[in-house]
Amino acid sequence: MGRGYLVRKLLHALATLFFVVAFNFVLFRVMPGDPIELLTRSEKLTPDDVAELQAEYGLDQPLPAQFVNYLGDVLSVDMGVSLRTGLPVSTLISERVWPTFLLVGIGTVLATVFGVLIGIKGGWNRGSRFDTRSLYGSLLFYSIPEGWLGMLLLIVFAGTLGWFPAGGFDTGEETGFAAVIDIANHLFLPVLTLTLGYIGEYAIIMRSSLLDTVNEDYITTARAKGVPEHLVRRRHAVPNAFLPTFTLIFLSFGYVLGGAIVIEVVFSWPGLGQLTYDAINQLDYPVIQAIFLLTSALVIAFNLAADLTYGFLDPRVRHA
Repeated sequence: MGRGYLVRKLLHALATLFFVVAFNFVLFRVMPGDPIELLTRSEKLTPDDVAELQAEYGLDQPLPAQFVNYLGDVLSVDMGVSLRTGLPVSTLISERVWPTFLLVGIGTVLATVFGVLIGIKGGWNRGSRFDTRSLYGSLLFYSIPEGWLGMLLLIVFAGTLGWFPAGGFDTGEETGFAAVIDIANHLFLPVLTLTLGYIGEYAIIMRSSLLDTVNEDYITTARAKGVPEHLVRRRHAVPNAFLPTFTLIFLSFGYVLGGAIVIEVVFSWPGLGQLTYDAINQLDYPVIQAIFLLTSALVIAFNLAADLTYGFLDPRVRHA
C-alpha cells in the first residue's frame, strides 16, 4: 500500500474527527436550556452560588476558551459529570458498553453471515424461486421499522407464548452456566430483531454486486477455460462481489458501541441506546455529548479501517 494513499486517508480521518469535535461543542451550546438551571432547578440558590457553579463548569468563560478546554478534555478522555446522577460520564458509559456490544455485535455478525449467504445464492441463481422469495423477503424486512418489528416479536414470543422474558437484563444471584442461559434468554428477542432488521440490507447489496460481477470478462474467460461453475463462483465471482459488502460490514461495526436506541428501549436493554434515550429525556447534555462523540469517532475509525483494507484488497482504489 502506497505511503501517499495512507497519509491521505489518515489526514482525511483526522480532519473529519476535528469537525465532529467542533460540531459537538457548538451543537450542545446552541440547544435550549441552561445546564446550571437544569442542574439546580430543584434547589434555591443565590446568584453567587450560580456564579460559582458556572465557574466550576467553565461556563463563565468566552466560547473560544471553552472550546480550548473542551479539546483538552477530549484528548484526556475526560467526558465530564452527569447533570442527573453526579457520576462521571465515563463511568456511566463503561457500564453500558458491554451489554450494547453483546447485543449489537451478535446481531450484526448474524445478519452479515446469513445476509451474504442469501445474497450469493440468490444472485448466482437469478430468477429462481429462491431468488424471488429471498428478494421480496429482504425488501420486506429492510423496510420494516425495527421498533415495530421488536414490539411484534415481543407481543408474540414474550406476551402470547411466554417463551422468552419481556425485556431487561439481570442475572440476579445466578452464576456460571445458569447466568449464561439467563442472558441468552433475555438476549434472544433483541438479537432476532436486529438480525431480521439488517439481514435484508446485506442480502440486497451482495446480490446486486454479484449480478454486476457475473457479467465481467474474467468470469466469461474462466467459464471458457472449462472451470467448474462452483469454482467460478467461489474463486472469481464472490471475492470480487464481496468488496462493497465488506465496506458495509466495517461501517456497521462502527455503530456497535453506539447501540440500537429503539431496540434497547423496546426491550429495556441497559446499553448505550437506553442510556442515550434516558439522557435525552432528562436533558443530560454531558452524557448526550459524550455518546455522540464516541459513536462518531467509532464510525470514523471503522470507515478508515474499511478504506485502508479495501485499498489493500483492490489496488485500483489506491490509484483512483
